[in-house]
Amino acid sequence: MKPSSVKHGAEVQQARHDGLKWAAVVALLVVAVVGNTYFADIGLLYRVLGVVVSCALAGLIALTTTKGRVVVELAISAKKEIQRVVWPTRPETIQTTAIVLVAVLVVGLMLWLIDTLLGWAMSGVSG
Repeated sequence: MKPSSVKHGAEVQQARHDGLKWAAVVALLVVAVVGNTYFADIGLLYRVLGVVVSCALAGLIALTTTKGRVVVELAISAKKEIQRVVWPTRPETIQTTAIVLVAVLVVGLMLWLIDTLLGWAMSGVSG
């Protein structure tokens, strides 16, 4: 067997267990919801901790699935992409905001003028 086929076989084996992992995730979330309702007489702090722990375990299990690893890779690449963004300086932001506000004001005035003229025209036609 070639190393690539062994890797592919491991991925297929891993994908087979994804269904069980997702079932465990759903079961943990159901336990969190039902447990929170069932133990309504227990203090709020303990119920919140139970829900948080159950959801955290569900999240960790979900991240070990094939789709979970894809989400992690997406998050890592998104973080790298955000680090590459060149953010505008304060003067650039203020200038751009001023341009947008002036443009909105001009378009608003033009629409008001058109509406007023059409209103006068319609009132002249209708008498």
